[in-house]
Amino acid sequence: MSKLVTLVVIILLSTGCASLISSATSRMADNITLAILNQDDPDTVRDGAPAYLLMIDGLIEGDPESTDLLLAGAKLYGSYASAFVEDETRAQRLANKSYAYAKRALCEQAEDLCNSVNGKLDQFEASLATTGKRDIKVLYGFAVAWAGWIQANASDWNAIADITKVKALFQHCIVLDESFDGGGSHIYLGVFESLLPPSLGGQPEISRNHFERALEISQGRNLMISVLMAKHYARLVFDQELHDSLLTEVVSANAEYPGYTLINTLAKPQAEQLLAESEEFF
Repeated sequence: MSKLVTLVVIILLSTGCASLISSATSRMADNITLAILNQDDPDTVRDGAPAYLLMIDGLIEGDPESTDLLLAGAKLYGSYASAFVEDETRAQRLANKSYAYAKRALCEQAEDLCNSVNGKLDQFEASLATTGKRDIKVLYGFAVAWAGWIQANASDWNAIADITKVKALFQHCIVLDESFDGGGSHIYLGVFESLLPPSLGGQPEISRNHFERALEISQGRNLMISVLMAKHYARLVFDQELHDSLLTEVVSANAEYPGYTLINTLAKPQAEQLLAESEEFF
């Protein structure tokens, strides 16, 4: 009987049924990610996520060319590093893993763009222009992982220099489908465009436009958008009224919403902290 089982497994793995197994593992990775995003206890995620990270590593080992698994791994590693890891060295290590997985996915689907990542900006933009809407999942996933890698390596000027390419990625994603991931590209560009004050050449109103569009697309489901807008835009232009209004809405809002519960639960204490600092800051 055991020999028959072994033979069946071999046949399955050597025929089209292998794609069904790959599809099942991809769905498992997606379900794990969704379960984490719907969790309302951040401590549970903080304590339990490392086991999921190891599991996604194992799934990728079994199907190393699956862009879905690679992107799931990149998202889990990047999210965990940015949300829960305070040690700088460890955060960099996890962000590096996220970036590596995302780049492997990019190379699987958009080889020319992958080859231009470390090249000149004009070459990168030319390769980016050849990608289309069918590529948005991998383009956006790589852009997010790259942004997380820059954040984790903010003291490295070589990393900071990559911001222009990451912005180009997000801008292209907006052209392809601005509503992808709840307007995520607008959120990232809202932060990037608020890095410099007007006195140094910054254009904060572009930042505001991106945040407002993200709020429209998300229909208020993602509370972290308001927190980021208050922190990065309202404080930059010293608009206390907008700052306090955005944060007050977050504090009073319901955190539970499918796909956003975890990030909303994390957003509420951040909003409370920023509100508590408002009078002193302004």
